[in-house]
Amino acid sequence: MKKIAVLGSTGSIGTQTLEVVRENGDIQVMGLAAGSNTDLLEKQIREFHPVKAAVWSKEKAKELRVRVADTDTEIISGMEGLIEVAVMEDTQILVTAIVGMIGIRPTIEAIKAGKDIALANKETLVTAGHLIMPLAEKTGVSILPVDSEHSAIFQSLQGNDRRTVKKILLTASGGPFRGKKQEDLLEIRVEDALKHPNWSMGAKITIDSSTMVNKGLEVIEAKWLFDVEVDDVQVVVQPQSIIHSMVEYEDGAVIAQLGTPDMKLPIQYALYYPERRYLPGERLDFWNIGKLDFEKPDMETFYGLKLAYEAGKRGGSLPTVFNAANELAVSMFLRREAKYLEISEIIEDCMMAHKNIENPTLEQILEIEAETYERINSRR
Repeated sequence: MKKIAVLGSTGSIGTQTLEVVRENGDIQVMGLAAGSNTDLLEKQIREFHPVKAAVWSKEKAKELRVRVADTDTEIISGMEGLIEVAVMEDTQILVTAIVGMIGIRPTIEAIKAGKDIALANKETLVTAGHLIMPLAEKTGVSILPVDSEHSAIFQSLQGNDRRTVKKILLTASGGPFRGKKQEDLLEIRVEDALKHPNWSMGAKITIDSSTMVNKGLEVIEAKWLFDVEVDDVQVVVQPQSIIHSMVEYEDGAVIAQLGTPDMKLPIQYALYYPERRYLPGERLDFWNIGKLDFEKPDMETFYGLKLAYEAGKRGGSLPTVFNAANELAVSMFLRREAKYLEISEIIEDCMMAHKNIENPTLEQILEIEAETYERINSRR
């Protein structure tokens, strides 16, 4: 019986992780953590009977403690609660499905405690990859990617010498505004940006996909996961989202992972790696697909992607600024406090104002996040 804990259990990846658990029947959920959705968290507690469950606010934790008083689950809160769930003694794998830089500290503590990481939190490696990857190597912990693209790359690397990798081909759907120019995006509403053509995701990631900032975060994440230079990661727009990513080797061979757009596949692969298991769901029908299209990304219209390449190449603390500025800008857009095109403008402004730190500590990373938020808020 494999034992896991899930950070972000009420979000898109978290709920699909629990679907995988439910369908397989041989994984025990030891810990759960959620932000504020205590109604769903209560249902999860009653179904999966975790030893510990964390919710962010003390008030909600107090309320939940009363609601589940008839269970044996201990309710905890705050960052301390997240870390408690992350380092639980009996767990083998921590699924980090929590959104944002809040996931960094629990991930680091879990690695120190010897837990393998099923990583769905991009921000962890984008901002602290220089801390995370050496620590994982030192402790012998596996970082197992859950993002569909990084899982595809991981799968395409199996059985091959990583020293023979020439290039990583990171695919992108292009989002709902593929083919449009900046003048077409002047009056984009929240509802428009939330209509992803292929994937069902949380609001923040869906907006990131529409701006292609999400792909930029994935470029930086790939740098750390697969020990490559940013310039060796090439984004390829593949509108059907059938090819999830590819690896080109030095002999010219390109190996790809294909499948339907279903996040449960990479989740299950990470939880059971290296075993492959039956997964219910739709299968690819190549006779019906007919063709696959490929395009070069438009980094002038979607220049958040260009800014990500710049941040990734310069490294240091600049990816933290890129990520933090995007987090707050997207939040403002979702609250209708900023226009769609302002998202990339805000990121660029913060990056230009930042004095880069080459190897920031965790404390400096968190300080830079706060300083970036402060800069944006002071200019509103």
